[in-house]
Amino acid sequence: MIEGLYQSEYWLSTFIIQRGLGFIYAIAFLVAINQFRPLLGENGLLPVPRFVNRIPFKRSPSIFHWHYSDRFFSLIAWAGFTLSLLAAFGISDVGPLWLSMLIWFFLWVLYLSIVNVGQLFYGFGWESLLLEAGFYAIFLGPIQYESSIIMVFILRWLVFRVEFGAGLIKMRGDECWSNLTCLNYHHETQPMPNPLSRFFHLLPEKIHKFETLCNHIVQLGAVWLLFLPQPFATIGALLIILSQLYLIISGNYAWLNWLTLLLAFSGISNQYLAFLMPVSLPPELYDSFILEIISMIVGIIVAYLSIGPIKNLISPQQRMNASFNPLHLVNTYGAFGSVTRTRYEIVIEGTTDHQLDTKTTWKAYEFKGKPGNPKQIPSQWAPYHLRLDWQIWFAAMTSIRSNTWLLKFIYKLLKADKDILKLLSNNPFNNKSPNYIRVRLFQYQFTSQKEYKETGNWWRRSFERIYLPPQSTDDLQHFSN
Repeated sequence: MIEGLYQSEYWLSTFIIQRGLGFIYAIAFLVAINQFRPLLGENGLLPVPRFVNRIPFKRSPSIFHWHYSDRFFSLIAWAGFTLSLLAAFGISDVGPLWLSMLIWFFLWVLYLSIVNVGQLFYGFGWESLLLEAGFYAIFLGPIQYESSIIMVFILRWLVFRVEFGAGLIKMRGDECWSNLTCLNYHHETQPMPNPLSRFFHLLPEKIHKFETLCNHIVQLGAVWLLFLPQPFATIGALLIILSQLYLIISGNYAWLNWLTLLLAFSGISNQYLAFLMPVSLPPELYDSFILEIISMIVGIIVAYLSIGPIKNLISPQQRMNASFNPLHLVNTYGAFGSVTRTRYEIVIEGTTDHQLDTKTTWKAYEFKGKPGNPKQIPSQWAPYHLRLDWQIWFAAMTSIRSNTWLLKFIYKLLKADKDILKLLSNNPFNNKSPNYIRVRLFQYQFTSQKEYKETGNWWRRSFERIYLPPQSTDDLQHFSN
Protein backbone atom coordinates (compact mmCIF):
# COMPACT_ATOMS: atom_id res chain seq x y z
CA MET A 1 0.00 0.00 0.00
CA ILE A 2 1.32 3.45 -0.91
CA GLU A 3 1.41 5.73 2.12
CA GLY A 4 0.70 9.46 1.95
CA LEU A 5 -1.22 9.97 -1.26
CA TYR A 6 -3.62 7.12 -0.56
CA GLN A 7 -5.38 7.02 2.80
CA SER A 8 -8.12 4.67 3.90
CA GLU A 9 -9.04 7.36 6.45
CA TYR A 10 -11.57 8.69 3.90
CA TRP A 11 -12.83 5.42 2.47
CA LEU A 12 -16.31 5.82 4.02
CA SER A 13 -16.67 9.43 2.91
CA THR A 14 -15.80 8.63 -0.70
CA PHE A 15 -18.14 5.64 -0.52
CA ILE A 16 -21.02 7.92 0.54
CA ILE A 17 -20.16 10.54 -2.06
CA GLN A 18 -20.04 8.08 -4.96
CA ARG A 19 -23.26 6.31 -4.01
CA GLY A 20 -25.04 9.62 -3.48
CA LEU A 21 -23.75 10.99 -6.78
CA GLY A 22 -25.11 7.94 -8.53
CA PHE A 23 -28.59 8.60 -7.15
CA ILE A 24 -28.45 12.31 -8.00
CA TYR A 25 -27.36 11.47 -11.55
CA ALA A 26 -30.35 9.09 -11.70
CA ILE A 27 -32.71 11.89 -10.66
CA ALA A 28 -31.16 14.27 -13.20
CA PHE A 29 -31.58 11.78 -16.05
CA LEU A 30 -35.12 10.98 -14.90
CA VAL A 31 -35.96 14.70 -15.06
CA ALA A 32 -34.60 14.73 -18.60
CA ILE A 33 -36.64 11.66 -19.57
CA ASN A 34 -39.84 13.27 -18.29
CA GLN A 35 -39.36 16.91 -19.30
CA PHE A 36 -36.75 17.36 -22.02
CA ARG A 37 -38.86 16.54 -25.09
CA PRO A 38 -41.70 19.05 -24.52
CA LEU A 39 -39.24 21.75 -23.47
CA LEU A 40 -36.32 21.21 -25.85
CA GLY A 41 -37.19 18.41 -28.27
CA GLU A 42 -37.80 18.60 -32.00
CA ASN A 43 -41.13 20.35 -31.41
CA GLY A 44 -40.28 21.79 -28.02
CA LEU A 45 -40.37 25.34 -26.75
CA LEU A 46 -36.64 25.83 -27.52
CA PRO A 47 -35.81 23.08 -30.04
CA VAL A 48 -32.32 21.60 -29.81
CA PRO A 49 -31.91 21.27 -33.64
CA ARG A 50 -32.18 25.06 -33.99
CA PHE A 51 -29.71 25.59 -31.15
CA VAL A 52 -27.01 23.29 -32.53
CA ASN A 53 -27.36 24.95 -35.94
CA ARG A 54 -26.48 28.30 -34.33
CA ILE A 55 -23.89 27.34 -31.73
CA PRO A 56 -20.64 25.58 -32.72
CA PHE A 57 -19.50 22.39 -31.00
CA LYS A 58 -16.46 23.99 -29.37
CA ARG A 59 -18.67 26.47 -27.50
CA SER A 60 -21.12 23.85 -26.34
CA PRO A 61 -19.74 20.33 -26.78
CA SER A 62 -22.48 17.73 -27.00
CA ILE A 63 -23.07 14.48 -28.84
CA PHE A 64 -26.26 16.08 -30.14
CA HIS A 65 -24.19 18.24 -32.47
CA TRP A 66 -23.70 15.12 -34.57
CA HIS A 67 -27.29 13.98 -34.42
CA TYR A 68 -30.48 14.90 -32.64
CA SER A 69 -33.89 13.31 -32.69
CA ASP A 70 -36.34 12.78 -29.85
CA ARG A 71 -35.87 9.04 -30.16
CA PHE A 72 -32.08 9.33 -30.04
CA PHE A 73 -32.33 11.62 -27.02
CA SER A 74 -34.54 9.09 -25.27
CA LEU A 75 -31.90 6.40 -25.82
CA ILE A 76 -29.20 8.68 -24.38
CA ALA A 77 -31.27 9.65 -21.34
CA TRP A 78 -32.29 6.08 -20.55
CA ALA A 79 -28.67 4.96 -20.97
CA GLY A 80 -27.62 7.64 -18.49
CA PHE A 81 -30.34 6.60 -16.06
CA THR A 82 -29.25 2.96 -16.28
CA LEU A 83 -25.58 3.80 -15.73
CA SER A 84 -26.61 6.00 -12.79
CA LEU A 85 -28.28 3.06 -11.09
CA LEU A 86 -25.20 0.91 -11.69
CA ALA A 87 -23.15 3.55 -9.89
CA ALA A 88 -25.71 4.19 -7.15
CA PHE A 89 -25.98 0.52 -6.18
CA GLY A 90 -22.26 -0.19 -6.51
CA ILE A 91 -22.59 -2.52 -9.49
CA SER A 92 -20.02 -0.36 -11.28
CA ASP A 93 -17.50 -1.51 -8.65
CA VAL A 94 -17.82 -5.15 -9.68
CA GLY A 95 -15.01 -5.44 -12.16
CA PRO A 96 -11.67 -3.90 -13.01
CA LEU A 97 -10.68 -0.31 -12.27
CA TRP A 98 -11.03 0.76 -15.90
CA LEU A 99 -14.67 -0.38 -16.04
CA SER A 100 -15.66 1.73 -13.03
CA MET A 101 -13.87 4.77 -14.45
CA LEU A 102 -15.51 4.21 -17.84
CA ILE A 103 -19.01 4.13 -16.35
CA TRP A 104 -18.43 7.38 -14.46
CA PHE A 105 -16.87 8.93 -17.55
CA PHE A 106 -19.89 8.06 -19.71
CA LEU A 107 -22.22 9.46 -17.05
CA TRP A 108 -20.36 12.75 -17.21
CA VAL A 109 -20.28 12.86 -21.02
CA LEU A 110 -23.96 12.02 -21.40
CA TYR A 111 -25.12 14.60 -18.88
CA LEU A 112 -22.72 17.22 -20.24
CA SER A 113 -24.28 16.64 -23.66
CA ILE A 114 -27.74 17.33 -22.25
CA VAL A 115 -26.77 20.41 -20.23
CA ASN A 116 -24.87 22.00 -23.11
CA VAL A 117 -27.96 22.03 -25.34
CA GLY A 118 -30.43 22.68 -22.52
CA GLN A 119 -30.34 26.47 -22.96
CA LEU A 120 -32.67 28.42 -20.65
CA PHE A 121 -34.08 25.33 -18.98
CA TYR A 122 -30.64 24.04 -17.95
CA GLY A 123 -29.10 27.35 -16.90
CA PHE A 124 -28.88 26.52 -13.19
CA GLY A 125 -25.81 26.36 -10.97
CA TRP A 126 -26.58 22.84 -9.79
CA GLU A 127 -26.13 21.54 -13.34
CA SER A 128 -22.51 22.70 -13.33
CA LEU A 129 -22.09 21.45 -9.77
CA LEU A 130 -23.26 17.96 -10.72
CA LEU A 131 -21.00 17.92 -13.77
CA GLU A 132 -17.94 19.07 -11.84
CA ALA A 133 -18.54 16.60 -9.00
CA GLY A 134 -19.34 13.85 -11.51
CA PHE A 135 -16.05 14.47 -13.31
CA TYR A 136 -14.06 14.09 -10.08
CA ALA A 137 -15.95 10.88 -9.26
CA ILE A 138 -14.30 9.26 -12.30
CA PHE A 139 -10.99 9.32 -10.42
CA LEU A 140 -12.13 8.22 -6.96
CA GLY A 141 -11.90 4.60 -8.05
CA PRO A 142 -14.21 1.69 -7.15
CA ILE A 143 -14.97 0.66 -3.59
CA GLN A 144 -12.13 -1.88 -3.32
CA TYR A 145 -9.53 0.81 -4.15
CA GLU A 146 -8.01 3.54 -2.03
CA SER A 147 -9.01 7.04 -3.10
CA SER A 148 -6.24 9.56 -3.50
CA ILE A 149 -6.07 12.23 -0.81
CA ILE A 150 -5.60 14.64 -3.72
CA MET A 151 -9.14 13.87 -4.92
CA VAL A 152 -10.47 14.27 -1.37
CA PHE A 153 -9.04 17.78 -1.19
CA ILE A 154 -10.31 18.60 -4.68
CA LEU A 155 -13.81 17.75 -3.46
CA ARG A 156 -13.28 19.97 -0.42
CA TRP A 157 -12.14 22.79 -2.71
CA LEU A 158 -15.40 22.34 -4.64
CA VAL A 159 -17.45 22.58 -1.44
CA PHE A 160 -15.47 25.67 -0.41
CA ARG A 161 -16.27 27.42 -3.70
CA VAL A 162 -19.97 26.57 -3.38
CA GLU A 163 -20.28 27.83 0.19
CA PHE A 164 -17.79 30.70 0.29
CA GLY A 165 -18.94 31.96 -3.11
CA ALA A 166 -22.53 32.00 -1.85
CA GLY A 167 -21.47 33.79 1.32
CA LEU A 168 -19.52 36.51 -0.51
CA ILE A 169 -22.20 37.17 -3.12
CA LYS A 170 -24.71 37.73 -0.33
CA MET A 171 -22.56 40.25 1.51
CA ARG A 172 -21.82 42.09 -1.73
CA GLY A 173 -25.22 41.87 -3.33
CA ASP A 174 -27.92 42.98 -0.92
CA GLU A 175 -27.73 45.01 2.28
CA CYS A 176 -30.42 42.86 3.88
CA TRP A 177 -27.81 40.10 4.26
CA SER A 178 -25.51 42.35 6.27
CA ASN A 179 -28.34 43.73 8.44
CA LEU A 180 -29.71 40.19 8.90
CA THR A 181 -33.19 40.88 7.49
CA CYS A 182 -33.17 38.88 4.22
CA LEU A 183 -34.98 35.92 5.72
CA ASN A 184 -37.88 38.19 6.63
CA TYR A 185 -38.72 37.80 2.92
CA HIS A 186 -36.85 34.87 1.46
CA HIS A 187 -38.94 31.96 2.76
CA GLU A 188 -41.97 33.59 1.11
CA THR A 189 -40.38 34.80 -2.13
CA GLN A 190 -38.03 31.88 -2.89
CA PRO A 191 -38.59 30.30 -6.33
CA MET A 192 -40.47 27.24 -5.14
CA PRO A 193 -41.65 27.01 -1.52
CA ASN A 194 -42.24 23.64 0.12
CA PRO A 195 -44.84 22.59 2.73
CA LEU A 196 -42.78 24.03 5.61
CA SER A 197 -41.82 27.36 3.99
CA ARG A 198 -44.86 29.16 5.39
CA PHE A 199 -44.00 27.95 8.89
CA PHE A 200 -40.46 29.32 8.55
CA HIS A 201 -41.74 32.61 7.13
CA LEU A 202 -44.05 33.17 10.10
CA LEU A 203 -41.24 32.76 12.64
CA PRO A 204 -40.37 35.90 14.69
CA GLU A 205 -37.89 38.36 13.22
CA LYS A 206 -35.35 37.47 15.93
CA ILE A 207 -35.31 33.90 14.63
CA HIS A 208 -34.87 35.14 11.06
CA LYS A 209 -31.86 37.18 12.14
CA PHE A 210 -30.42 34.15 13.91
CA GLU A 211 -30.96 32.05 10.75
CA THR A 212 -29.11 34.63 8.66
CA LEU A 213 -26.27 34.94 11.16
CA CYS A 214 -25.80 31.16 11.23
CA ASN A 215 -25.73 31.15 7.43
CA HIS A 216 -22.90 33.69 7.44
CA ILE A 217 -20.97 31.77 10.10
CA VAL A 218 -21.07 28.59 8.02
CA GLN A 219 -20.51 30.05 4.56
CA LEU A 220 -17.86 32.61 5.48
CA GLY A 221 -16.25 30.95 8.48
CA ALA A 222 -16.78 27.24 9.07
CA VAL A 223 -16.01 26.34 5.47
CA TRP A 224 -12.33 27.23 6.05
CA LEU A 225 -12.10 24.38 8.56
CA LEU A 226 -12.19 21.91 5.64
CA PHE A 227 -8.52 22.65 4.97
CA LEU A 228 -7.37 22.05 8.56
CA PRO A 229 -6.36 18.72 10.17
CA GLN A 230 -8.87 16.53 11.99
CA PRO A 231 -11.05 17.02 13.94
CA PHE A 232 -11.45 20.58 12.59
CA ALA A 233 -12.23 19.40 9.05
CA THR A 234 -14.98 17.15 10.41
CA ILE A 235 -16.43 19.99 12.50
CA GLY A 236 -16.53 22.25 9.41
CA ALA A 237 -18.13 19.51 7.32
CA LEU A 238 -20.79 18.77 9.96
CA LEU A 239 -21.73 22.45 10.19
CA ILE A 240 -22.11 22.58 6.40
CA ILE A 241 -24.23 19.42 6.42
CA LEU A 242 -26.51 20.84 9.14
CA SER A 243 -26.96 24.11 7.25
CA GLN A 244 -27.80 22.21 4.06
CA LEU A 245 -30.35 20.09 5.92
CA TYR A 246 -31.98 23.29 7.13
CA LEU A 247 -32.25 24.53 3.54
CA ILE A 248 -33.65 21.18 2.44
CA ILE A 249 -36.52 21.29 4.93
CA SER A 250 -37.36 24.95 4.19
CA GLY A 251 -37.42 25.03 0.37
CA ASN A 252 -37.17 23.28 -3.00
CA TYR A 253 -33.78 23.77 -4.68
CA ALA A 254 -33.60 20.68 -6.88
CA TRP A 255 -30.46 18.72 -5.92
CA LEU A 256 -28.29 21.74 -5.00
CA ASN A 257 -28.49 21.22 -1.25
CA TRP A 258 -28.42 17.43 -1.41
CA LEU A 259 -25.30 17.47 -3.58
CA THR A 260 -23.53 20.07 -1.43
CA LEU A 261 -24.38 17.99 1.65
CA LEU A 262 -22.93 14.88 0.02
CA LEU A 263 -19.72 16.60 -1.04
CA ALA A 264 -19.23 17.94 2.50
CA PHE A 265 -18.64 14.35 3.63
CA SER A 266 -15.19 14.70 2.05
CA GLY A 267 -14.18 16.47 5.26
CA ILE A 268 -15.24 13.66 7.62
CA SER A 269 -12.83 10.84 8.39
CA ASN A 270 -13.70 7.20 9.04
CA GLN A 271 -13.30 7.42 12.82
CA TYR A 272 -16.28 9.79 13.01
CA LEU A 273 -18.40 8.28 10.24
CA ALA A 274 -18.08 4.81 11.76
CA PHE A 275 -20.45 5.93 14.54
CA LEU A 276 -23.15 6.71 11.98
CA MET A 277 -22.57 4.21 9.18
CA PRO A 278 -23.01 0.45 9.62
CA VAL A 279 -20.62 -0.13 6.71
CA SER A 280 -17.27 -1.69 7.61
CA LEU A 281 -14.05 -1.17 5.71
CA PRO A 282 -12.88 -3.96 3.41
CA PRO A 283 -10.07 -6.03 5.00
CA GLU A 284 -7.73 -4.93 2.22
CA LEU A 285 -7.76 -2.02 -0.21
CA TYR A 286 -5.94 -1.96 -3.51
CA ASP A 287 -3.80 0.90 -4.72
CA SER A 288 -3.10 1.80 -8.33
CA PHE A 289 -0.02 3.59 -9.56
CA ILE A 290 -1.95 4.68 -12.68
CA LEU A 291 -4.76 6.14 -10.57
CA GLU A 292 -2.15 7.94 -8.46
CA ILE A 293 -0.58 9.55 -11.54
CA ILE A 294 -3.98 10.48 -12.98
CA SER A 295 -5.02 12.04 -9.67
CA MET A 296 -1.86 14.18 -9.70
CA ILE A 297 -2.61 15.31 -13.24
CA VAL A 298 -6.22 16.13 -12.31
CA GLY A 299 -4.89 18.08 -9.31
CA ILE A 300 -2.62 20.16 -11.56
CA ILE A 301 -5.46 20.82 -14.01
CA VAL A 302 -7.82 21.85 -11.20
CA ALA A 303 -5.16 24.17 -9.74
CA TYR A 304 -4.70 25.86 -13.12
CA LEU A 305 -8.43 26.14 -13.81
CA SER A 306 -8.94 27.60 -10.32
CA ILE A 307 -7.27 30.87 -11.31
CA GLY A 308 -10.49 32.21 -12.84
CA PRO A 309 -12.76 31.27 -9.92
CA ILE A 310 -10.28 32.70 -7.38
CA LYS A 311 -10.16 36.00 -9.28
CA ASN A 312 -13.95 35.94 -9.34
CA LEU A 313 -14.16 35.34 -5.58
CA ILE A 314 -11.98 38.36 -4.76
CA SER A 315 -13.59 40.60 -7.38
CA PRO A 316 -16.17 43.22 -6.29
CA GLN A 317 -18.02 42.29 -9.51
CA GLN A 318 -18.32 38.65 -8.48
CA ARG A 319 -20.36 36.52 -10.88
CA MET A 320 -22.79 33.86 -9.68
CA ASN A 321 -22.86 30.33 -11.10
CA ALA A 322 -20.49 30.91 -14.00
CA SER A 323 -18.59 28.31 -15.99
CA PHE A 324 -15.24 29.41 -17.36
CA ASN A 325 -15.09 26.56 -19.86
CA PRO A 326 -17.64 24.56 -21.89
CA LEU A 327 -16.81 21.40 -19.91
CA HIS A 328 -18.20 22.93 -16.69
CA LEU A 329 -15.04 22.19 -14.71
CA VAL A 330 -13.89 24.29 -11.72
CA ASN A 331 -16.81 26.70 -11.84
CA THR A 332 -17.78 29.61 -9.66
CA TYR A 333 -20.89 29.30 -7.55
CA GLY A 334 -23.22 31.44 -5.47
CA ALA A 335 -26.92 32.13 -5.06
CA PHE A 336 -29.33 34.82 -3.92
CA GLY A 337 -26.97 37.76 -4.09
CA SER A 338 -30.20 39.74 -3.92
CA VAL A 339 -33.50 38.78 -2.35
CA THR A 340 -36.87 39.79 -3.76
CA ARG A 341 -39.15 41.43 -1.24
CA THR A 342 -42.40 40.77 -3.11
CA ARG A 343 -43.60 37.53 -4.66
CA TYR A 344 -45.24 37.80 -8.08
CA GLU A 345 -46.86 34.90 -9.88
CA ILE A 346 -48.38 34.69 -13.33
CA VAL A 347 -51.68 32.84 -13.56
CA ILE A 348 -52.52 31.32 -16.95
CA GLU A 349 -56.24 31.04 -17.66
CA GLY A 350 -58.24 29.73 -20.60
CA THR A 351 -61.82 29.76 -21.81
CA THR A 352 -63.86 27.78 -24.30
CA ASP A 353 -66.15 30.77 -24.89
CA HIS A 354 -66.18 32.11 -28.45
CA GLN A 355 -66.95 35.69 -27.47
CA LEU A 356 -65.10 37.56 -24.75
CA ASP A 357 -67.00 39.83 -22.39
CA THR A 358 -67.51 40.44 -18.69
CA LYS A 359 -69.43 37.16 -18.41
CA THR A 360 -66.65 35.02 -19.85
CA THR A 361 -65.75 32.02 -17.70
CA TRP A 362 -62.01 31.64 -17.20
CA LYS A 363 -60.36 28.50 -15.80
CA ALA A 364 -56.80 28.43 -14.46
CA TYR A 365 -54.08 25.94 -15.33
CA GLU A 366 -52.31 24.65 -12.22
CA PHE A 367 -48.63 23.81 -12.08
CA LYS A 368 -47.04 20.98 -10.13
CA GLY A 369 -44.83 23.13 -7.91
CA LYS A 370 -45.47 26.79 -8.65
CA PRO A 371 -48.06 28.50 -6.41
CA GLY A 372 -51.44 29.02 -8.04
CA ASN A 373 -54.64 28.13 -6.19
CA PRO A 374 -54.44 30.01 -2.85
CA LYS A 375 -55.77 26.95 -1.01
CA GLN A 376 -53.10 24.63 -2.40
CA ILE A 377 -50.27 23.73 -0.02
CA PRO A 378 -46.88 23.77 -1.80
CA SER A 379 -45.46 20.33 -2.50
CA GLN A 380 -42.06 18.87 -1.72
CA TRP A 381 -40.28 18.17 -5.01
CA ALA A 382 -36.56 18.50 -4.38
CA PRO A 383 -34.25 16.86 -5.26
CA TYR A 384 -36.44 16.44 -8.36
CA HIS A 385 -36.38 19.55 -10.55
CA LEU A 386 -39.49 21.08 -12.16
CA ARG A 387 -37.82 23.07 -14.91
CA LEU A 388 -40.92 24.72 -16.36
CA ASP A 389 -42.17 25.87 -12.94
CA TRP A 390 -38.84 27.51 -12.17
CA GLN A 391 -38.84 29.45 -15.44
CA ILE A 392 -42.42 30.58 -14.85
CA TRP A 393 -41.21 32.06 -11.53
CA PHE A 394 -38.49 34.00 -13.34
CA ALA A 395 -40.95 35.12 -16.04
CA ALA A 396 -43.21 36.74 -13.43
CA MET A 397 -40.40 39.16 -12.52
CA THR A 398 -40.00 40.44 -16.09
CA SER A 399 -42.32 40.87 -19.09
CA ILE A 400 -43.57 38.75 -21.96
CA ARG A 401 -41.01 40.47 -24.22
CA SER A 402 -38.25 38.84 -22.21
CA ASN A 403 -39.93 35.43 -22.34
CA THR A 404 -40.97 34.76 -25.91
CA TRP A 405 -40.78 31.03 -25.21
CA LEU A 406 -43.84 31.56 -23.03
CA LEU A 407 -45.86 32.56 -26.10
CA LYS A 408 -45.04 29.23 -27.69
CA PHE A 409 -46.01 27.51 -24.46
CA ILE A 410 -49.40 29.26 -24.56
CA TYR A 411 -49.84 28.31 -28.21
CA LYS A 412 -49.30 24.68 -27.29
CA LEU A 413 -51.87 24.98 -24.50
CA LEU A 414 -54.32 26.36 -27.05
CA LYS A 415 -53.64 23.28 -29.17
CA ALA A 416 -53.97 21.00 -26.10
CA ASP A 417 -50.49 19.59 -26.72
CA LYS A 418 -50.33 16.34 -24.75
CA ASP A 419 -46.61 16.53 -23.97
CA ILE A 420 -46.87 20.06 -22.63
CA LEU A 421 -49.96 19.25 -20.57
CA LYS A 422 -48.03 16.43 -18.86
CA LEU A 423 -45.81 19.11 -17.30
CA LEU A 424 -48.85 20.60 -15.50
CA SER A 425 -50.84 19.25 -12.58
CA ASN A 426 -54.19 19.76 -14.30
CA ASN A 427 -55.92 20.51 -17.59
CA PRO A 428 -59.14 22.36 -16.73
CA PHE A 429 -60.56 21.55 -20.16
CA ASN A 430 -59.99 17.79 -20.15
CA ASN A 431 -59.54 16.77 -23.78
CA LYS A 432 -60.86 20.02 -25.24
CA SER A 433 -58.85 22.95 -26.55
CA PRO A 434 -59.57 26.43 -25.14
CA ASN A 435 -60.39 29.18 -27.61
CA TYR A 436 -58.53 31.90 -25.74
CA ILE A 437 -55.82 32.06 -23.09
CA ARG A 438 -54.86 35.07 -21.01
CA VAL A 439 -52.14 35.62 -18.41
CA ARG A 440 -52.61 37.72 -15.28
CA LEU A 441 -50.02 38.85 -12.74
CA PHE A 442 -50.73 38.56 -9.01
CA GLN A 443 -48.87 39.38 -5.82
CA TYR A 444 -48.75 36.40 -3.45
CA GLN A 445 -48.22 36.42 0.31
CA PHE A 446 -48.43 33.69 2.91
CA THR A 447 -51.51 33.98 5.08
CA SER A 448 -51.19 34.53 8.80
CA GLN A 449 -52.34 31.84 11.21
CA LYS A 450 -55.55 33.82 11.81
CA GLU A 451 -56.25 34.18 8.08
CA TYR A 452 -55.59 30.49 7.53
CA LYS A 453 -58.08 29.48 10.23
CA GLU A 454 -60.73 31.80 8.78
CA THR A 455 -60.30 31.02 5.07
CA GLY A 456 -58.33 27.78 4.77
CA ASN A 457 -56.06 29.60 2.31
CA TRP A 458 -52.31 29.02 2.29
CA TRP A 459 -51.83 32.19 0.24
CA ARG A 460 -53.55 35.52 -0.15
CA ARG A 461 -53.18 37.13 -3.52
CA SER A 462 -54.01 40.46 -5.11
CA PHE A 463 -54.34 41.27 -8.80
CA GLU A 464 -51.56 43.47 -10.20
CA ARG A 465 -52.04 43.73 -13.96
CA ILE A 466 -52.68 41.89 -17.19
CA TYR A 467 -49.45 40.16 -18.14
CA LEU A 468 -50.73 39.06 -21.55
CA PRO A 469 -54.18 39.89 -22.99
CA PRO A 470 -56.36 37.07 -24.39
CA GLN A 471 -54.72 35.20 -27.24
CA SER A 472 -56.11 32.71 -29.77
CA THR A 473 -54.28 30.27 -32.05
CA ASP A 474 -54.66 32.84 -34.86
CA ASP A 475 -52.93 35.47 -32.74
CA LEU A 476 -50.01 33.11 -32.06
CA GLN A 477 -49.83 31.37 -35.43
CA HIS A 478 -46.22 32.51 -35.74
CA PHE A 479 -45.32 30.05 -32.99
CA SER A 480 -46.83 27.02 -34.69
CA ASN A 481 -43.41 25.81 -35.88
